[in-house]
Amino acid sequence: MRLVIARCEVEYTGRLSAHLPMATRLVMVKADGCVAVHSDEGAYKPLNWMSAPNHLEEREGEWLVTNPAGERLLVRFEEVLSDSEHALGVAPGLTKDGVEAEMQRLLAEAPFVLEEGLSLLRREYPTDLGPVDLLCRDPAGQVVAVEVKRRGEIGGVEQLTRYLERLNRDPVLAPARGILAAQAVTPQARTLAAARGITCVEVDYDSLRGVEGNALRLFTP
Repeated sequence: MRLVIARCEVEYTGRLSAHLPMATRLVMVKADGCVAVHSDEGAYKPLNWMSAPNHLEEREGEWLVTNPAGERLLVRFEEVLSDSEHALGVAPGLTKDGVEAEMQRLLAEAPFVLEEGLSLLRREYPTDLGPVDLLCRDPAGQVVAVEVKRRGEIGGVEQLTRYLERLNRDPVLAPARGILAAQAVTPQARTLAAARGITCVEVDYDSLRGVEGNALRLFTP
């Protein structure tokens, strides 16, 4: 991971346009190519960011970040205060809490709860960025990646977006689409998901625990 603290201004063009005036900020470049610009306030959310895959071009006094979707992030530096790199190693990934783990297990047994006709191909499908919770197929034969969260937030949408980009590199799996499954999904996550072509499904955990795992027996008395 590369961490640059600098006085800089930022221009973003893509789905919309945004400008950050000159100020001291943290610019973070992750190993997967994700670039994020942070201020010294707020919580985890960056002021602006570009999700992987990206191309970073370092020019005299500025960085230009572009991606295949046509988005551009231009960072102009006035003064670099610190520039350091840190090898974090391979991340073990987040350990799901009890509810998320159980939701994943139950949805693996009854994926049709998320979408009619959905069938499971594999749990924990591996990618180089981490495992996809559920890899499924819809009645039309399209591959569907499902990310299971207790609470669906922007971070979950970003995570699923990265997985889909990896899956769509494989001609056997492409074109893959995504479903974010959660007990509750925030309005911000829904907006971002819609822009990314990702479906959000809210799951009633208590009802899910009572669903039969065999789709053929769903309507059996």
